[in-house]
Amino acid sequence: MNFQPKIEREPQSVIKKFQEQELQKMLFYLKSNSPFYQRLFQKENIDILKIKTLEDLRLIPVTHKEDLQQHNSDFFCVEKTKIVDYITTSGTLSDPTTFAMTDKDLDRLAYNEALSFTCAGGYPGEIYQLMTTIDKRFMAGLAYFLGIRMMGGSVIRVGNGIPELQWDTIQRIQPNAIICVPSFILKIIKYAEEHNIDYKKSSIKKAVCIGENLRYDDFSLNLLGKKIKEKWNIELYSTYASTEMSTTFCECSEGNGGHHHPELIICELLDSDDNNVHEGDFGELTITTLGVEGMPLLRFKTGDICRFHDEPCACGRTTKRISPIIGRKNQMIKYKGTTLYPAAIFDVLDNTDDIENYLVEVSSNEIGTDDVVVRIGCKTPSEYFIKDLKDRFRAKLRVAPTIQFDDIEVIKKIQLPEIKRKPVKFIDKRN
Repeated sequence: MNFQPKIEREPQSVIKKFQEQELQKMLFYLKSNSPFYQRLFQKENIDILKIKTLEDLRLIPVTHKEDLQQHNSDFFCVEKTKIVDYITTSGTLSDPTTFAMTDKDLDRLAYNEALSFTCAGGYPGEIYQLMTTIDKRFMAGLAYFLGIRMMGGSVIRVGNGIPELQWDTIQRIQPNAIICVPSFILKIIKYAEEHNIDYKKSSIKKAVCIGENLRYDDFSLNLLGKKIKEKWNIELYSTYASTEMSTTFCECSEGNGGHHHPELIICELLDSDDNNVHEGDFGELTITTLGVEGMPLLRFKTGDICRFHDEPCACGRTTKRISPIIGRKNQMIKYKGTTLYPAAIFDVLDNTDDIENYLVEVSSNEIGTDDVVVRIGCKTPSEYFIKDLKDRFRAKLRVAPTIQFDDIEVIKKIQLPEIKRKPVKFIDKRN
């Protein structure tokens, strides 16, 4: 199977025409099989025969996360007997949503990840250590396993956490690459330093990173990315995905944004009024899945804010690339006249030594603006530490939040509740 498809190196005009043909197939499938979109087409008097171009998508209302929550089963397009895997979203910002996947969907998921790992320099025979969960109804871990298998690589399913087990596995099996949340790399480095493990001479040559940004919008390494590279000079590849998309945007070796796979997904960037943003502007990523059988989505607003880069990449791919996600639409913070997203606060905290863990809490005050409190867990709290951290915030963000010390174990229990798959670092208490 070809994991460097020709369509990803065609001119933009050819890619657009290809996607418009695939869109037609998708619309007919939804009209025939999706209770939710059947009702939508009827209610809005939408004639799918008139949706011929990508520009015509504007004639169709967008789909929101609330639609998935309120009408979850109405998005299913197959009988239950065809469903082979049930998955739920992580529920980071809202109640989790169930997704149904067929055999065909799992094959598509594997193909998607094989494309992405190949984009990140993957090859048959490469050994990956999976430092993310593959259970708990989680799509990503399963996707990585299936994709690496399809590519011809090998997987060691260690799961998340437990630095001791991670290093024992690295020393025993000698993997070439790790798949993990980038801040966890700093934790395994710290463990190695404390236990005299020569990690710089280990078999690991690269990390495929998920869940956190490694780069700023100009594609330079952010504070977290720089700190990892300063400690451990391995290749870093950033990826972006979500359960709803069943598709991954992965960097190539050029490190200039996640590559779009036009055979798998149609992407738009919309403003708050659901209009397309101007070229080069930030907008909310809105997706239409292609080739999904169990639960396809049409013009689904992801809540993630980014922008597109349309110029060809030095790697030879001509597909659009997406910037790092600067934040989620409903997580935007207005603080002391400055607009912030939690990721910018995390970037400072992840690059500060002696912080064991933290929570960022946002609430509304009596005058209707946002208050930000950062709860820090560290072994050596002091007034000097607070002053230094506030100076770091002002240098990076122009403003400094309120900082409070808290017990490391108390924060850990809040960060890692048993029912959550992802660490909780942001708590929104606003009305």
